[in-house]
Amino acid sequence: MAALAVLLVVVGVWTSWSTAQHVLFTKGRERGEMTISRCDDNRCEGSFKPLSPGAQPHTKITIEESIGTKKGATLPVVLKPNTTQAVRGGGAGFFDAWVPLGGALLMAAVVVGGGLRLARVAWGTAAAGALLLFGAFLLV
Repeated sequence: MAALAVLLVVVGVWTSWSTAQHVLFTKGRERGEMTISRCDDNRCEGSFKPLSPGAQPHTKITIEESIGTKKGATLPVVLKPNTTQAVRGGGAGFFDAWVPLGGALLMAAVVVGGGLRLARVAWGTAAAGALLLFGAFLLV
């Protein structure tokens, strides 16, 4: 059961890291604002206005569509290196990136509480997962 709980958390971190690394470590990456021009097929397109020094404006970048994204909205974003793909930046981007970890922590809490009979650890794990998901819900 302990191995399953650890596996769940590791998979959550691994899944979250592909997006979170761009939000956490912005040094040397292009940061700016994206103005949404259209959304379809779980992707939104728009123009990029750079805020970081040395960054170039782009007329067409893409971002995975998130809840509440509408045409004309302006989002803080970070571009993935050498691409025109963006991830949300700022606090909303931080919590959005760690949503898979929040879900993994909630699943691991069930395993820890039910399988390992460690109620306090399970409640702490569940609280951490719920805080990540609630933060994403509020900010995104």
